[in-house]
Amino acid sequence: MAKHRICRIPGDGIGHDVMEAATIVVEALGLDLEWVDADAGWCMWEKHGNTVPEATWKALESTKCCLFGAITSKPGVKGFKSAILQIRQRFDMYINLRPMKSYEGNPLNFRNPKGENPPIDMVIFRENTEGLYSAVEFHPTPEAMFEMHPGMERFKGRDVAVSCRVFTRDGCRRIVEAAFKYAKEHGRKKVTAVHKANVIRLTCGMFLEEFREVAKQYPDIETTEENVDAVTMWFVKNPDFYDVLVTTNMFGDIISDEAAQLVGGLGFAASANMGDRYALFEPSHGSAPKYAGMYKVNPTAMIKCIPLMCDYIGEKEEARAVEAAIARVVKEGKVRTYDLGGSNTTLEVGQAIADAL
Repeated sequence: MAKHRICRIPGDGIGHDVMEAATIVVEALGLDLEWVDADAGWCMWEKHGNTVPEATWKALESTKCCLFGAITSKPGVKGFKSAILQIRQRFDMYINLRPMKSYEGNPLNFRNPKGENPPIDMVIFRENTEGLYSAVEFHPTPEAMFEMHPGMERFKGRDVAVSCRVFTRDGCRRIVEAAFKYAKEHGRKKVTAVHKANVIRLTCGMFLEEFREVAKQYPDIETTEENVDAVTMWFVKNPDFYDVLVTTNMFGDIISDEAAQLVGGLGFAASANMGDRYALFEPSHGSAPKYAGMYKVNPTAMIKCIPLMCDYIGEKEEARAVEAAIARVVKEGKVRTYDLGGSNTTLEVGQAIADAL
């Protein structure tokens, strides 16, 4: 039996293209690995009326972790449930970890007002299961809700929709603990809490309370607390100020996309979804169905998932090797997809990174 059983789900659209490129790199590592292939996403909805069929749940349950491509979202389709959200919730993957690093030679790197390319190397920890993405919503709003809080009185008699921002104390604590633990294990010097407690007092207030309590256990790590709107501003001025950031679900979703643009766009943005018993690694971009099968898109985000996966399964040297290979290929600039001004294919980039190992 192989040392590592990994579920491989390409998903929809360009998910298949970038997964092929990533597989080239994984195979070049020579890991003792067995792929367990499965399907999820819109493709499964069309076939089975379910984005995650039972066979896929069995594949996930039988493996250590999952390498995931990209899926198509279909808002407004009755009964449709996102595959990735279902998987996150079932495995309680409360950590969404997104490393954002600028590579030397990338023409899309952020430039400050002086025209310089400061080195960016931040890691964003986003709570993955609570907040405004808890799916606790009402429309029409029950009459009883208008009596529950004085702030609801002015909306009475109107057509009202309500989305609840649900926080739990243990949910706040465990994402903060994950961020500090990562910082300590990876030699990071600073952790920043991103919040809006001056306006959203109770939920962000609870988050900050837990941040401050956990921080006491890590006296050697510097801490800062910043409003989310201030962070978005400083990202486009001094992004090299940040090291590890920890934040809530929706804020993390927004600032991680902004951070991705600073280091070349979503083609460079990898994402790890992790819980206490399972992990799933995926690029942050969507399925871009108009490019499906054209092997045109940048697979770097998908390939950047490999070091995250290797780190998770204990293959630390391989993780460092892939990260170094990506940096080498980007710096040399000989093999580039269209977004970087080149004309190479998705698979040619994957092969170049595999050859650089």
